[in-house]
Amino acid sequence: MRFDLSDEEWAIIEPLLPLKKRGPKRVCDRRVLNGIFYILRTGAPWRDLPQRYGPRTTVYNRYARWARRGVWRGIFEALAGHNEDSLLFIDASIVKSHRAATGAKVRN
Repeated sequence: MRFDLSDEEWAIIEPLLPLKKRGPKRVCDRRVLNGIFYILRTGAPWRDLPQRYGPRTTVYNRYARWARRGVWRGIFEALAGHNEDSLLFIDASIVKSHRAATGAKVRN
């Protein structure tokens, strides 16, 4: 999809992820990461995760497990030097503005 990991980004991240040594075949880490990034980018609740990213419980559990193990710090540090300025944006929901900036009438 539009903001899914590129092959270059995946090549940087893949070696940073913990390996699963045994058990049933798991959902692809790249697919799961794209699902996690979808949730973080959109702010959608986990229950609204599109099925193309895998089962939402799998995606959430891997997100939480990687958070406990400190995997996210390594991922973000590795990607920090490989960003595209065209993809950077400011989340306007947290940017404070003057009350007159909304177009509402200002009372004196």
